[in-house]
Amino acid sequence: MDYFEIGKIVNTVGVKGEIRVFPTTDDIKRFSLLENITVVSPSGEQRVFCIQKTRYHRNLVMLTLEGISSMDAAAALKGSTIVVSRADALPLADGEYYVPDLLGLDVLLEDGEKLGVLRDVLVTGANDVYVVKTASGKEILIPAIEKCILNVDIENRTITVHLLEGLV
Repeated sequence: MDYFEIGKIVNTVGVKGEIRVFPTTDDIKRFSLLENITVVSPSGEQRVFCIQKTRYHRNLVMLTLEGISSMDAAAALKGSTIVVSRADALPLADGEYYVPDLLGLDVLLEDGEKLGVLRDVLVTGANDVYVVKTASGKEILIPAIEKCILNVDIENRTITVHLLEGLV
């Protein structure tokens, strides 16, 4: 089953086991829509928790999880990642894609020549940036804007791009 990361547990809150989460999802309020989350420890161990309470403070999410009722129990989760299954992921609008679905796609120039492979997506304030690794090992950064990203074909595993002057 595919999982998508939606947050990182960065600390505890108080003494009753509440955790502080840095969201890594586009929509911070999506935590209110969830009943359960999967917590993946730095060692790769997965545990499913029922969410009892969700609240927001600035750009962070505070969660109370069933079975975590002390600061020590919450502290044991620090550094873990929160993931949701594809079935629990938020629906996408036209032209939107889940990052894991994009990684590894062949990146083609307008003329069909292979530029490289998409290795990472950087989230910036203005727009995402695609990190493309060429056959020679060079990395090219391409802004994920309409002028540059001409077509994304998940089925055929390709992205067609237009390189603006100065990108290479």
